[in-house]
Amino acid sequence: MSVENATNKNTTNVDKVKTDKIFVNLPVKDLNKSVDFFTKVGFEFNPQFTDKNATCMVINENIFVMLLVEDYFKTFTKKEISDSTSSTEVIVALSAESKEKVDEIVNRALASGGKASNDPVDHGFMYGWSFQDIDGHLWEFMYMDESAIEQH
Repeated sequence: MSVENATNKNTTNVDKVKTDKIFVNLPVKDLNKSVDFFTKVGFEFNPQFTDKNATCMVINENIFVMLLVEDYFKTFTKKEISDSTSSTEVIVALSAESKEKVDEIVNRALASGGKASNDPVDHGFMYGWSFQDIDGHLWEFMYMDESAIEQH
């Protein structure tokens, strides 16, 4: 499929994939430390889907991050787990309601043991900043002023 096809809405007769929830699965070295870190950042967890191997971190009513102890994570894949401290497989990018909220979230992550990933980037209509969690996974929070997009 080409980029041109991606911009056309009805290029084939194939049923389009539509989902209503996202579950991101991330391996962690120490589940308790990860829960403590993300609690300090400001996230909540669903105790119904939490045990010694995993927890369900709630981003919103439709987005969840499953933090899985590495040995348990390995039961879901035949591939090796990437060393997130030295390589990147994914950047989890989430929206925030304002530039100030982006700064607040990233500053909480940094104060809770996270590491800076990149400096804040301000494009005027879009602002973002990123950090690494305690396992080295990359998280980016961004604010976009949709009313200013047409001007760019």
